[in-house]
Amino acid sequence: MAESITIIDNRTGNQLEIPIDHGGGGSLGVVQAPAGIWFYDPGSSRRRPARARSPISTAKRHPPLPGYPIEELAESSTYLEVAYLLLNGELPTAGQFEAWHHEVTMHTFIHENVRKRFLEGFHYDAHPMGMLVSAVAALSTFYLDAKEIFDPESRHKQVTRLIAKMPTLAAAAHRFSVGMPFVYPDNSLDFCSNFLSMMWKVAEPATNRIRS
Repeated sequence: MAESITIIDNRTGNQLEIPIDHGGGGSLGVVQAPAGIWFYDPGSSRRRPARARSPISTAKRHPPLPGYPIEELAESSTYLEVAYLLLNGELPTAGQFEAWHHEVTMHTFIHENVRKRFLEGFHYDAHPMGMLVSAVAALSTFYLDAKEIFDPESRHKQVTRLIAKMPTLAAAAHRFSVGMPFVYPDNSLDFCSNFLSMMWKVAEPATNRIRS
């Protein structure tokens, strides 16, 4: 028997049956509600709102990830491993993670014009979040293939670019807001260490001079 939810209009006795699909109620049932009835949810404050159908849009207390308790992921997995899980439905093997880490690392740098012409064009007291949102939107003007939204290979490339460049852009926006110079990514560091370096690095480390 198919699972469903039945809504009864107590004014008329009419019933509306909404099928449950993958743990969620489809919006089609709401559209078919009696004329003049609106469903109001201020600020999407309900416990289980879903903006799109996906394996993780049936969130209860925590968003469930396919076959992996979120507490276990928080304790044992890295950011990039969880990102891979969200994209592919399973945690990477050692070989898959190595390839994924390399792919992300190759996209951490941003175009110089994003920094020199775009980010540095903001007023000195611009809010970092406004700068970050604007910079992300501006990336599509530097990567024209981003418009190929129906091409799986292009979509994957844009997702990889966003994951790789968000720490760079976020750190740049923060440092601009506090009057500190831009720090380039250091691809010898892991993902999180690289972000912290770009955020808080004060000066280049001292070099050891060899005396003759």
